Amino acid sequence: MADEYTRTAVRAALAVTARLGLPTRAPAVLHERSNVLVRLGPLVARVPGTTRLARPGPAWQERDLAVSRFLTERGVRVVTPATDPPAGPHFAEGLPVTLWNWTPHDPDHRYAPDVVARSLAGVHAALREFPGELPRRGPLDDLARIFDRHDLDPRLRAEADRLGALLPDVAVQPLHGDAHPGNLIATPEGPCWLDFEDTWRGPLTWDIGILARQGGPEYLAAYPASVDEDALRVCTRLRELYSVVWHHVIAIRFPDRLDGARSALAAYFS
Repeated sequence: MADEYTRTAVRAALAVTARLGLPTRAPAVLHERSNVLVRLGPLVARVPGTTRLARPGPAWQERDLAVSRFLTERGVRVVTPATDPPAGPHFAEGLPVTLWNWTPHDPDHRYAPDVVARSLAGVHAALREFPGELPRRGPLDDLARIFDRHDLDPRLRAEADRLGALLPDVAVQPLHGDAHPGNLIATPEGPCWLDFEDTWRGPLTWDIGILARQGGPEYLAAYPASVDEDALRVCTRLRELYSVVWHHVIAIRFPDRLDGARSALAAYFS
């Protein structure tokens, strides 16, 4: 059964579409974790879910739209923001709501590692020319914001500071920010990326490390560029820390997951 986060997100999506004078359609909840995705016919409304606990304001939604538009204009296959009606962000129920074109895809299809890695490399190549302002500390700022808002184990903040100081001084560029295989969908036209709200300017090893950690080492081997091993180790450890912290954020919304969050914390520091 949907919780209040999901119910509020659906109300927000419906309020926005009603305000825009769009036909009323039966909402279908496609996803309800970090963000709640509500399909309304040819559109999908994206509304913060668990991210409400860590990311106040619309900056992440604005970034997602800006980067997705930029990539679309350059022929990179991504889920596209709506144009008519405008994509937003719109606001309802105190939440930012963005509107996207529904993208037909096969949710069960998984691309081979070489396809995923080459596709991500194409995104990286296009993003090098992105002209907009982007965060410079990405996950580190995200973690600091969570630590300021929630009472978590103080070792987590100290570890984030330690890893931030260890990030090697290597070339940075705009990244996807959350480049795991689950953010690549299989469309009739081919691989299609989505979810650019975590985009930031950082080392390529952040994205590549996520891909390898959540996909497997074959994804790392397939990426068509050399990888700085020191940067990869630090970025991978930072991603592990990030995951531990988000386990605790998720447990605020879903208290039955607190034991899992505690286990992840213990495993990280073991």
